[in-house]
Amino acid sequence: MDATLIKQMEITATKVRMGIIEGVYNAKSGHPGGSLSIADTLTYLYFAKMNVDPNNPLMPERDRLVLSKGHTAPALYSVLAQRGFFPAQELKTLRHIGSRLQGHPVYKKVPGVDMSTGSLGQGISAACGMALSGKLSEDYYKVYAVLGDGEIEEGQVWEAAMFAAHYQLDNLVAIVDNNGLQIDGRIKDVMSPYPIDEKFRAFGWHVITIDGHDFNQIEKAFNEAENVSGQPTVIIQKSIKGKGVSFMEDQVSWHGTAPNEEQYNQAMTELSAHLAELEK
Repeated sequence: MDATLIKQMEITATKVRMGIIEGVYNAKSGHPGGSLSIADTLTYLYFAKMNVDPNNPLMPERDRLVLSKGHTAPALYSVLAQRGFFPAQELKTLRHIGSRLQGHPVYKKVPGVDMSTGSLGQGISAACGMALSGKLSEDYYKVYAVLGDGEIEEGQVWEAAMFAAHYQLDNLVAIVDNNGLQIDGRIKDVMSPYPIDEKFRAFGWHVITIDGHDFNQIEKAFNEAENVSGQPTVIIQKSIKGKGVSFMEDQVSWHGTAPNEEQYNQAMTELSAHLAELEK
């Protein structure tokens, strides 16, 4: 990826992070940590990789994305708003009564959302169904599923992994957001899923490991996944929970906590300064 495109991706991802903070602050609840850690990958997918159209969000030939870790909806909403699926001002209504931006994504209520998710472990199964449907109907869309590293402690994830390999779903790409933290602490202490790469490899997946905040590595991984035949691909992205906001980074307390006014102002000041530096 050339330097100009990387800079544009970084600018957009910073705006996405600002939207995440805006939404969670106005909701007075939500999950900022894991939303911030997937902002770069979602930005790349929606702005550089996926075949989507904000003016026709349900077009049959679109690529699909399933946010299996549905509690990080603020990230998906912010990316969709930046991409033009709905006005960014609407992010301030997150989790409000009457808002279509609920705490977890709702299919056919929010433009650009391809699957209602929230119960951890289930989204990847839905993604498998979408991918198999595409195979059977000879449609050439890709299906992307974003999972949390804590989420993969769920047994259903591994049933889906077995299913995807058995049916050779090479149109399916899973992204495991390996930020190392879940609601109760570090994943290695709660219920270690390590080694994640070897587990997926044993289930018959093509495995790629990257730095989830490096756009060159992100692009290379998704391009590699496009050329894999006969098996699904998993991209394990090493990331930082709370990425982009100094006091949130790698802090388990920000898994599901909304910032107060002082914290909101500090976070937005940091992100605004970073955006201004990038836009010079």
